[in-house]
Amino acid sequence: MDTFDAGAGGLLRQPKAVWATAGASVVAFMGIGLVDPILPSIARGLDATPSQVSLLFTSYFLITAVAMLLTGFVSSRIGGRKTLLLGLAFVVVFAGLAGTSGSVAELVGFRAGWGLGNALFVSTALAVIVGSAAGGSAAAILLYESALGLGMACGPLLGAVLGNISWRYPFFGTATLMAVGFLCITAFLKEQPKPARKTSVLDPVKALGHGGLASAAVSAFFYNYTFFTVLAFTPFVLDMTPYRSGAVFFAWGLLLAVFSVIVAPRMQERFGSLKVLGGSLVLLAADVLVLGYGGHTAAIVCTILSGAFIGVNNTVYTELALGVSDAPRPVASAGYNFVRWFAAAAAPYFAPKIEEWTDIHVPFVVAAVTAVLGALVVLVRRGALTYEAEELQTSHAVEDGVTVFAN
Repeated sequence: MDTFDAGAGGLLRQPKAVWATAGASVVAFMGIGLVDPILPSIARGLDATPSQVSLLFTSYFLITAVAMLLTGFVSSRIGGRKTLLLGLAFVVVFAGLAGTSGSVAELVGFRAGWGLGNALFVSTALAVIVGSAAGGSAAAILLYESALGLGMACGPLLGAVLGNISWRYPFFGTATLMAVGFLCITAFLKEQPKPARKTSVLDPVKALGHGGLASAAVSAFFYNYTFFTVLAFTPFVLDMTPYRSGAVFFAWGLLLAVFSVIVAPRMQERFGSLKVLGGSLVLLAADVLVLGYGGHTAAIVCTILSGAFIGVNNTVYTELALGVSDAPRPVASAGYNFVRWFAAAAAPYFAPKIEEWTDIHVPFVVAAVTAVLGALVVLVRRGALTYEAEELQTSHAVEDGVTVFAN
């Protein structure tokens, strides 16, 4: 099935509730890369080291990982609309407070609260979009993936534009945009049906007892370490103005979006998911090695190019998590995300620490090794990772009102 072709026809013919949720999703995903171009500015403004500032990612994703065990529990009891609004409220409050921070410790703490809100929001956004969409689930999922890619691309751009004035402005800007999203969802989105079965907090952990899901989660853990070394550590290596750094990561995000939504499904159809994933991980490893050891121009090119490999990997990993286990998909994806987001928390902290202990090249060597380890897990565990239908149907991405935090 070609995801892009199947969903394009009904993509634009959507009710206001879908557009409200998709628009808020763009802003939610913008929050991930928002701080990228302003990390050096934050370090100067708060008199902090790179490793201290990188804790902005660590606290954000550590809370996100733990919250993956809670989002299904919450949404299965209060419903999708209320879960979205609760998440948005958290983001508005904590993003706004982040802009008032007087120390890096305060900023890290507020960023953690932001991560909890974002987890609550994005974990249910796709299910809400599909439940309200016209034209079938394929169009709805395509819309959601497009929102994800647009958010990942525009986050660094917004951070650069506002951050060029002050490092505080991107946080205030995000709080304002999410407040608008809160009002739009309040006005246009009706309550969604609650799932027939309530989810337990421990259900996602129990689902990891399945060998295939555990293998996908472990491989994704190693991959996410590489991914977030690029995202959180590279801005210090590039050492560019917010505008220039924002432009680099905007181009990175565009490649991520295109390869995730358009290229990855076509490659999977032709070569098979596991071959595509293994090959993409090896190429990502080579890319980050050149990024670390090349000159400044090579670092810029390789940073942008990594978006293509990351986009492919994100799509395939998400489908593996949804299709390899016999557990209900929301439960399986929550367990999978619980594992992989710990790497997203670890990489931003350890990469600058490794540089302090050694030199600026070694963090990228470690990132290349973790990408290769991810590929080795895919190779060794390919039997457990094989699912019945190599060509997964995107309509299976949603079940019982809760979905994976895709990509």
